[in-house]
Amino acid sequence: DDEFYAPPECPVFEPNEEEFADPLGYINKIRPIAEKAGICKIRPPPHWQPPFAIDVENFRFTPRVQRINELGIHTRIRLQFIENVAKFWDLQGQVFKLPHVGGKALDLYGLHDSVRQLGGFQDVCKNKLWNTVCNKVSLSLPKNFGTVLRQHYERILYPFDIMKSGGANLSLDNVDFFSNQSVSPESPMKRSKRKPVDEPLFADVSNNKELAKLQLFGSTSLGCLILRKQALKMHYLMALTRPGLSEADKLSFFCYIIICANGNCHVNQNIIKALKHTIDSIDNCKMCSKDSNDSLLLLCDGCDDSYHTFCLIPPLQNVPIGEWRCPKCIAKECNKKTQAYGFEQARKEYTLQSFGEMADAFKSEYFTKPVHMVPTEAVEREFWRLVGSLEEDLTVEYGADIHVIENGSGFPRMCDAERRQLSSEEEEYAKSGWNLNNLPVQEQSLLRSISGDISGMKIPWVYVGMCFSAFCWHIEDHWTYSINYMHWGEPKTWYGIPREDAMKFEQVMHDSAPELFRHHPDLLHHLVTTMNPATLMNKGVRVVRTNQCAGEFMITFPRAYHAGFNQGYNFAEAVNFCPADWVPVGRQCVAHYRKMKKTCVFSHEEIVCKVANNPSSLDVQVAAVIYRDMLIMMQQEKELRKQLIDLGITKADREAFELLPDDERQCLFCRTTCFLSAVTCPCKPDSLACLYHVKNLCSTCNTTDYVLRYRYSLDELPPILHKLKQRAEAFDTWCDMVNEAFKKTSDKLTLPELKVLLSESEEGKFPENDLLQRLKSVVNEAEICSRVSQQLVNTRKHRTRCCLTLNEIKAFYKQLQNLPCALPHLKQVSEYIENIQDFIASVEVGLGKEEPAMDEITKLLEDSSQFDLDLPQIPLLHQALQQARWLKDVRSHLLLEDPEDEDRAPVTLEQLRKLIDDGISVAPKQSVERAMAELQELLVLAESWEAKARDCLTNKVQVSITGATSITDKAKQIPVALPQCAKLGEAIKKAQAWLNKVKSVQNQDYYPYFEVLEALSHQARPMSIKMEQLALIES
Repeated sequence: DDEFYAPPECPVFEPNEEEFADPLGYINKIRPIAEKAGICKIRPPPHWQPPFAIDVENFRFTPRVQRINELGIHTRIRLQFIENVAKFWDLQGQVFKLPHVGGKALDLYGLHDSVRQLGGFQDVCKNKLWNTVCNKVSLSLPKNFGTVLRQHYERILYPFDIMKSGGANLSLDNVDFFSNQSVSPESPMKRSKRKPVDEPLFADVSNNKELAKLQLFGSTSLGCLILRKQALKMHYLMALTRPGLSEADKLSFFCYIIICANGNCHVNQNIIKALKHTIDSIDNCKMCSKDSNDSLLLLCDGCDDSYHTFCLIPPLQNVPIGEWRCPKCIAKECNKKTQAYGFEQARKEYTLQSFGEMADAFKSEYFTKPVHMVPTEAVEREFWRLVGSLEEDLTVEYGADIHVIENGSGFPRMCDAERRQLSSEEEEYAKSGWNLNNLPVQEQSLLRSISGDISGMKIPWVYVGMCFSAFCWHIEDHWTYSINYMHWGEPKTWYGIPREDAMKFEQVMHDSAPELFRHHPDLLHHLVTTMNPATLMNKGVRVVRTNQCAGEFMITFPRAYHAGFNQGYNFAEAVNFCPADWVPVGRQCVAHYRKMKKTCVFSHEEIVCKVANNPSSLDVQVAAVIYRDMLIMMQQEKELRKQLIDLGITKADREAFELLPDDERQCLFCRTTCFLSAVTCPCKPDSLACLYHVKNLCSTCNTTDYVLRYRYSLDELPPILHKLKQRAEAFDTWCDMVNEAFKKTSDKLTLPELKVLLSESEEGKFPENDLLQRLKSVVNEAEICSRVSQQLVNTRKHRTRCCLTLNEIKAFYKQLQNLPCALPHLKQVSEYIENIQDFIASVEVGLGKEEPAMDEITKLLEDSSQFDLDLPQIPLLHQALQQARWLKDVRSHLLLEDPEDEDRAPVTLEQLRKLIDDGISVAPKQSVERAMAELQELLVLAESWEAKARDCLTNKVQVSITGATSITDKAKQIPVALPQCAKLGEAIKKAQAWLNKVKSVQNQDYYPYFEVLEALSHQARPMSIKMEQLALIES
């Protein structure tokens, strides 16, 4: 096998509470996805944890014994090949020992197959291809190892090849036996056996009562007593040469006596000649027809034929010791059909506790660590290594297919209430649809129509696993669904193949072991053969895997091959079920079973007819599927019964097949369980044939004597079909109407009309299928869209809490167009989108101006409120409005809006600083940035003059009146109110008045009084302006 590598994971589903409430509905819902993988895993909601209902103390079971390496198909054919080779040599009296090369057992099958692929032994020798054979059998040994392989092949396998090809059974005409002699013959008249046996040359008939009886009385025809061949021939020779004996005496010696009515004996000369020829040829070699070289003449212990050792192909080097079989007997024995492989039952009975202790101890010892510390990946790799191993024959045990009826279910059951009172929790789970005792008989499952309890299909089986215990590749009976629930324990590893790859998988298996399938065409039906998933994937078969943990379900779909093994000690439960979509697959399966001659578990036709006879109670989807299947069934039945008329079968009797046991109504040829009809023959009253195999019923009687046994006449089937159609037709019509509505691109139905279709499905109790789910989804979507569209076109009256974007509105409009129904507000929504686009264009124009106009921006904002949308332009409009307000505020404070307004007071430094602070929070724009720069520059300039004026006023800097006047004059040019400059101006006025007084005093014609000068001095000293005249006055 190829080295294992993990396949991709299978789909995993986690239903919510609502979905989990309908098991078959949910499985049908996930089917389109899961069926493509073949298997899937379902994790129930966290609260779903059924109690374990098995009576642990009284639960007993006997497991199966599994030899892991015998499960693999490649290992199986290798082991079987070695077994056949060993049998071949054992039948020739030779002890077979498997040769070892390089410390390992030689893979005889691989060697044989490699030589076969290269043309056979003769071609490999002729073309000197033994080194190529070495490479094919993957032996990294020295170059001369090819010679070793050749010797082993020539000694062990080449004689086996000759036997299989029939070459050892060639007649004298086809064999030059002298060229095959490996031992030269001795004197031609010498006779001996391969074992020295002292046998009497004569048989004393008189001392043997039984021989005497035969001699005296014989039989009314010819009686013959065959003595040991050597003695018999010698007796014959002596009988012919002994003098005085009559022909009757000679013949009586061999019990050939003809008794006539009058007592006279007459000898038939033809009998004498035939007898003489027979005896003459008794010890002759079957190849060369000679009896020379008796020491090398072998007598077969199976048929008593004789062969020279040197006449055999290939010739024997020595006379074998022990029993020996001739080539014909060997070929007959080796070509016998092998028995189908199966699992043995263990001799020990277990309880759950004892089995668990054994299982945990085994896994812990095998991996040399606690069971919970062993990674699942390591167990998986080791399992597939063991499957492909020839030398490691590990044995495990598996408690498989344990009947629930006898041993109890892991789920609580209502029938358990007869033995004990159930708790409220147990009663809840006993009624759950996911309880595997209930799932197969739910309303949508066709298995509920089967009256009998089919264990494993309708009634669950439980499984107790241990590490490496496995279930091989298989599909369910009748290709049904299956469901498996893990109650507790370590994981179970699953592998699955989708139905589409089933035939490819079967072909790969056939090609891998054609010999096995030639003897057992139904090998895959026996659950005893597996193959590495890596090999399948390398051959193009799609495979998925998963680990099923405790509390998880596994679903397998129709004709999905699946296999797996247990990671350790666990307890699982499984059952089959048949929802409506299985019906056509089930019919295909019956046809396949008919071809494979496999016995059916139940009659497909019986289920269909039983369901069809009670249409009023059917789920509509089931009725529709059953109607289509029954229509096919009725057409096939008409054709088959027409063929009976052509065969001259005119006799017919009604037969209630459902009252017969299944084994009494099986077709004797294909084993199909008959229900609608069958044919019987007068000479075989207990046998019957299905209508497909009428010609195989009897080889002696005329078909005109056959009798048709029928359950329904052809006139009775149409009324049944019509009633079924009435139930299914409404659903089909409804489906057609819904599909037609979904296909329309114009003249679509209105929303109320779609709601009418939905109401019809509820009134007719139509099934929860994909079409109904889509209709519900469409109606729900249309209702939401209708409400949203109405809000969009009436935004002034209604407001939504969450505003939409334009892209969402456009997507919504596209959604409205794609709806299968027509909504009344579609045109208004289109106009609404156009208005939005016009508004956006106006916004872009307004925002594109150098300086936003506040009135224009305000109006745009007012217009935006009617759309109730989350437009990206709205924040930009708010930014623009903020910018416009700030710029207007700047212009207002700086007297830029109305320079002629002399009543307005200039801006103060505090106002200037506030404008700047406010401008920082305004979104950047060129006009804003420019205004901010101007304000900053104005603020710096104003603060500079204020600082100079303050310095003058605080005498930090002594300036003259001229300098102070210069400061105030320049400060007046700044459109900012400067309080310090104003104070300096007042100081200048005072200084100017003082100077005027000084000039007035100086211009007087008389000297001023001291008091006047002192007063002037006192007035000038507090002034912040430097007064040059003060020094003169003080002096």
